[in-house]
Amino acid sequence: MCDYSLHQVASRPARVGDKLVTTRFPNTITRGFASVDEPDVAVCLLAGTELAFDKEVQCETGIVFAWRLGHAVARFKQVNKGQSNLHNDALEFPDGKIVLLTKLCKGQRATVLQLPAGANGMVEERQQQKSLVM
Repeated sequence: MCDYSLHQVASRPARVGDKLVTTRFPNTITRGFASVDEPDVAVCLLAGTELAFDKEVQCETGIVFAWRLGHAVARFKQVNKGQSNLHNDALEFPDGKIVLLTKLCKGQRATVLQLPAGANGMVEERQQQKSLVM
């Protein structure tokens, strides 16, 4: 999924092996993932997608400083379900800590390690539906 504030941004589903970077998209109030090769296209993750970051993940404090989470792997999940006016996209780390994507520092790189079971079929089906509509 892509957070509610990214609905007006071009997007595509994540694929295994994608090289992603955390970014702030123009004219939005949130951060998300973009492909390293397509910085203006949001890459939407399904709940359960596993990521490996190049370095230990860092979050912004809202001031000048950043704090490290102590992990370089995470699993994507949705939080605040049913609350369309709140950010939903988050990462869960091995110690159980959950952090909203919008809190991640910009410019961090990650690789999609694994999609949740059955996700490949859902992605192919969505792509076929899009091509039928166009």
